[in-house]
Amino acid sequence: MRAVVGDRIHVHGRVVGAPDETSEIIEIRGQDGAPPYLVRHADGHEGLVFPGADASVEHPAEPPTHLKSSPS
Repeated sequence: MRAVVGDRIHVHGRVVGAPDETSEIIEIRGQDGAPPYLVRHADGHEGLVFPGADASVEHPAEPPTHLKSSPS
């Protein structure tokens, strides 16, 4: 699993009826985009995630606005 800051990590619910959780990756702690990841959850709290087989990384469709080049 590889990620960059700004990607989202999607963790599937482990039991029937448990909701999936999607969080924003705000820091990469492993080498070359590998876990663990510091994430910001929807409720605003932050935590360290060591994703398992029930997780996937979602890359944004376009770069974050602060990375886009400005018109000349």
